[in-house]
Amino acid sequence: MNNKYLVILPILLGCTNTLAYEDSAEDDLMALYGGEEFISIATGVEQPLHKAPAVVSVLTANDIEQIGATDIDEILETVPGLHVARDAAGYNPVYTFRGISAQYNPQVLMLINGTPITNLFQGDRNLVWGGMPVQAIKKIEVIRGPGSALYGADAFAGVINIVTMEADGKKSFEAGVRYGTHNTKDYWLTGGGSVGELKYFGAIESHKTDGFDEKITSDQQTNLDIFGPDVSLAPGSVNLERKNLDARLELAYKNLKLRAGAQIRDDAGDGAGSAQALAEDNNFASDRLNVDLTYENKEFTENLAVKIQTSYLQTSQEVNGNLMLFPAGAIVPNLGGFVPFTDGVIGNPEVKERHTRFNFSSFYTGIDRHEIGFGTGYYHGDLYEVKETKNFGFDPDTDAQLVPGDPIVDVTDTPYVFLTEGKRENSYVFIQDVWQFLNDWELTAGVRYDHYSDFGDTVNPRLAVVWSTTRNLTTKLLYGEAFRAPSFAQQRAKNNNLVLGNSELDPEELKSYELAFDYRPVHDLVFNLNLFYYEWEDIIQFVPGSGPFGEAQAQNAGEQTGHGLEFEVTWQALRDLELTSNFSWQKSEDKNLDADAAYSPEKQLYMEANWQPAELWNVNVQANWVMDRNRASGANDSRSDVDNYALVDLTIRRKSLWDHIDVALIVKNLFDEDAREPSLAGGVGFPVPIEDDLPLAGQQILGEIRYHY
Repeated sequence: MNNKYLVILPILLGCTNTLAYEDSAEDDLMALYGGEEFISIATGVEQPLHKAPAVVSVLTANDIEQIGATDIDEILETVPGLHVARDAAGYNPVYTFRGISAQYNPQVLMLINGTPITNLFQGDRNLVWGGMPVQAIKKIEVIRGPGSALYGADAFAGVINIVTMEADGKKSFEAGVRYGTHNTKDYWLTGGGSVGELKYFGAIESHKTDGFDEKITSDQQTNLDIFGPDVSLAPGSVNLERKNLDARLELAYKNLKLRAGAQIRDDAGDGAGSAQALAEDNNFASDRLNVDLTYENKEFTENLAVKIQTSYLQTSQEVNGNLMLFPAGAIVPNLGGFVPFTDGVIGNPEVKERHTRFNFSSFYTGIDRHEIGFGTGYYHGDLYEVKETKNFGFDPDTDAQLVPGDPIVDVTDTPYVFLTEGKRENSYVFIQDVWQFLNDWELTAGVRYDHYSDFGDTVNPRLAVVWSTTRNLTTKLLYGEAFRAPSFAQQRAKNNNLVLGNSELDPEELKSYELAFDYRPVHDLVFNLNLFYYEWEDIIQFVPGSGPFGEAQAQNAGEQTGHGLEFEVTWQALRDLELTSNFSWQKSEDKNLDADAAYSPEKQLYMEANWQPAELWNVNVQANWVMDRNRASGANDSRSDVDNYALVDLTIRRKSLWDHIDVALIVKNLFDEDAREPSLAGGVGFPVPIEDDLPLAGQQILGEIRYHY
C-alpha cells in the first residue's frame, strides 16, 4: 500500500483537536445519544446501540443510499472486521468475520426479519445466490461474534439480520431505474399505505447484467491441458451474467404481521466455474420463496410481552441446460488414468428444500431491575428432492462405469446420485436475564439448549457485562459460545472421486472473548474500540485419504485461534460534512499447521466522506483497503501472497431535480484498480487451479433516476 495512505487515518483522528464544539457538564444525554439507532438483534428486544451486550453495527437505508450501494455486499463491506470475499463457483459472497473463512461460508447466519435463510445442502444461503438488492431494506443489523445463545446454529462468526421496510400505514410510492456498464439494468417499484386498520407495504425489484470483462489467465483446465490439446477457455472472463427478480410484501393488522418474499434467479452464471474451469454457457436457476406470520403483543399482560412466529421457506438449485464442469475435448483423470472427454465433462446436480419453523418467545419485566426472556421453538428441514444427470461415474441401468463418449445418464433416485435426500429436526429452549444489578452496571446472561435429530445436543451460554463507566464512555466485557451444524454435503456426499460425506460429524464449536469501548466525548463524535480473542474447534474439513477408498472424507479435523482489534470513528465535522473511518487488524493461526490462517485479510482500512455542498446535493466518496491475505500453508501453494488493493467509489446525488424526481451518478472502482480475491488451492492433483486469483470488476458507471412521493 502506498505510504501516503497510511497517514490519512491519523490525520483524520488528529483533526478532532480542532473541533469548534466544547464539551460541557451540561450537555444533555439526549443530545449525546438521541440520534442513535435502536437494535434488537443482540437480545431480542430493542435497546440503544451503545448499551447492546454485543459488538453490533447498524446500516440504515440512508447509509445504503449515500454510498450508492446496489447490493447488500457493497454496504456490508463497510462494517469493521467484515470482509466480503468471493468463491470461484458463482462468485458467491464469503462473509469473512475476524479471520474465520471457509469456502461455502456456513459459519455466518443470515436472517431476513429475524428468520434464518440457511440451506441444508451446503449450510449457506444457497449456491445460486445471485446477490440481494437493497430498495426494500430498512436497515441491516450485524453482530460480529457468536450469537448461538439466542439464534442457535450457524450464529457463529457473525449474524446478519436484514430488516425490510415495514407496513407502517404511511402512504408512499417510489419507482426507479438504474442503467450502466456491462448492460446492467435495475428497475424497482415500492409502495405502502393502509385500508382501515390494515397496513401494507410492497416492493418489486429487477436486476439484469452481462457481468464484467476482467480476465482469468489460467484455470483448472489450463493445468490439465499439459496432458492433451489446449482446450481451456482461459484467458477468459468469468461468467457473471444474471437475471434476478425480488419481491417483498408485508401486511399488518393490529398485533398480526404477515410477510412474504420471493427471490427468483435465472440465467445465473457460474463465475469461474463449478470445477474452477471456465465455461461460456453454464448457468443456474433458483426459486426461493418465504412467508412468515407473526403475532407480537408487547403488553400481553402487565409486564409481559409475547411473540409467536411461524415461517416457511422453500428453495431450489437448478441447472439450465447442461453444466459443463470441463470443456469439450478436456483430458481429465478417469478410469485410473487421463482420458479425453470429447463432449466435455457434464454434471447437472439439482436440489430442492423446504424449511418450516415455529418460535415462541416472551419477555417479563415484573421483577425489579430484571428483564427475563425465555422461549422455545421447533424446526423441520427437508431436502426432499435430489436430481442428477451426468456423463461420468456409473450407468444405473448396467452398473458399469461410464466411459468418455457415453451419453448423459439420469442417476436420480439411484445409488449413484451425488447426495442422499433427508430431513433434519431441531427443538430448542432458551432463557436470558438482563439484570441491572447497579445503576451503571448491567449483566446479560443466557443459555440455549438445542436438540438435533441427526447429530445430538448442544448447549451454548453467553455472558455480557455492560458498564456505563462515565457519562461519555461505555465498557463491555463479553463471552459467548457458538456452534455450526454440519451441512448435508458434509454428511451425505457420495459417488464423488474426490470427497465423501461423514454421518458421524460433530458440530463446529467456538468460544469468544471480547472487550469493547464506546466513547462519545461530544454529541457529534463517536469512537469504538473492540478487542477480541476466539478459539474455533472441531472444524469440518475434507481430509485427503481418510475415506474407505482414499477419498477426502469430511472430518472434525481443524483447530484455529484468532485475536485482533477493530477501531472506528464517526465525526460530524461540519454541519454538511460527516467523516467515517474504521481499521481492523486480526491474526489467526491454523493450530494443526502452526501457520497463519489463509485467505482472510489481516488488515482492513475503510474511509468515507459524506458531503452536502448545497441544499439537495449529496457527494459521497469511500475508499476501502484490503491487505495482507495469506496463502494456505501445507497446500503446496507456491504463489506469493495475494496483492493488496484499494477501491474508491464515488456517488453524486441530486434530490428533487424536478418535482419528486431524484437523480444520481454512481462510479464503482473509480480508478479502475486491478483488485483480486484469493482463489483456493486444491484440485485434481493440482494445487493451484486458478493461478492469478479471482478478478473483481473494474470501473463501473451507473446512472440512476427515481420518482417518489
